[in-house]
Amino acid sequence: MPQALHRFYGTGDLHFVTFSCYRRQPFLDNAAHCDRLLEVLERVRQRYRLVVLGYVVMPEHVHLLVSEPQRETLSTAIQALKLGFVRSLVCDPRSRKTSETWGTQLLPKRYWQSRFYDFNVWTERKRVEKLRYIHRNPVKRGLVTSPEQWPWSSFRWYSSAESGPVRINDTEILVMRILGHVS
Repeated sequence: MPQALHRFYGTGDLHFVTFSCYRRQPFLDNAAHCDRLLEVLERVRQRYRLVVLGYVVMPEHVHLLVSEPQRETLSTAIQALKLGFVRSLVCDPRSRKTSETWGTQLLPKRYWQSRFYDFNVWTERKRVEKLRYIHRNPVKRGLVTSPEQWPWSSFRWYSSAESGPVRINDTEILVMRILGHVS
């Protein structure tokens, strides 16, 4: 990751975001973890009022195509997604009385690589390019033979309007601003 990474917010652009598991380990090669990550993404989408145009969860990284959130910055929303996901994996702490573990999952000491990659998408051509890249990623990696076979992607929403765990292109989440006031 570049040391002098500059992020451009406040312009209303779309953002192509990539973040990786620590040292690109395949921590997301588990269906339950992929499902959980998408559940947390939906909560973050609602909380920060961001529009998700596309996503894919790969075994060792995640791609998103999103708007800028109306609440906070994109950095804050991604941090909430990564932290919320890891916290959701920690089931019950050890019992204080018996020192037994009740469903606690063993997690790596570090789950996510720090920071994330963010590319501002300024044109319709780039939006289509990034969306295609997101949806073709599992095929390119040889995980499936066609995009609709990968369950942790927004592809089926585009191909057959099939609802998934994350609402796609939901602009109703946005709050209209009139003359500097929130309505």
